[in-house]
Amino acid sequence: MCRFLLVKAATPVQPAALLAAFADLAEHSYEATGAWQGDGWGVSWLDEAKRWRGEQSLQPIWTERGAFTRLPPSPLWLVHARSASFPHHQAVLAYNQPYFTDEYAFVFNGFLQGVKLPQRLPGTIGAQKIWALLQQHLRTAPPAVALEQVRVTLLEHSRSIKALNIGLADRQGAYAFCCFAANPEYYTLHLHRSPTLQMICSEPLAGYEFSPVAANQVVMI
Repeated sequence: MCRFLLVKAATPVQPAALLAAFADLAEHSYEATGAWQGDGWGVSWLDEAKRWRGEQSLQPIWTERGAFTRLPPSPLWLVHARSASFPHHQAVLAYNQPYFTDEYAFVFNGFLQGVKLPQRLPGTIGAQKIWALLQQHLRTAPPAVALEQVRVTLLEHSRSIKALNIGLADRQGAYAFCCFAANPEYYTLHLHRSPTLQMICSEPLAGYEFSPVAANQVVMI
């Protein structure tokens, strides 16, 4: 399953060191099924005009460490390492996350089966459809409420959910929740808080103290 990282810093930071730690995590993180996180990666940041920007690549994140130092400083970051669910969904740059608008940036990992929503959503893969669903809720609700609405909607309209983890950032901070039916040691999100740096990550990053995020609750940084 994919891995993601959300970062909020007290002042703008250049992310090379954090991205290197995340790349190490992605390179060595394997699910029980043998899934890897080498189907591409992406990064989004809030620019000086308070708009979300991003870059994506089809290469494994741990093979492109030289790109990290070219990124600008920012107080908010999202990073995603992709594990494609199906072979025919590999090598398509448009599927790589984060997805973003000027106002919001989004990351997802999980495995849902038998999703039958009352309305048709744009997108080809599940992550794109979940992003479209979340954007619908964001039109009328603040981020934390919109995330909870998406969680409830997907629980109600899915045959089974092995895992459902979503991260979202606006211009002020980041939000996330984790939901899973098994294998909590792999699917639980983790939280780091310090006076200058807060992070939510799929696994603890080396060199930082993290604590598990409670399931089925929206956490904010």
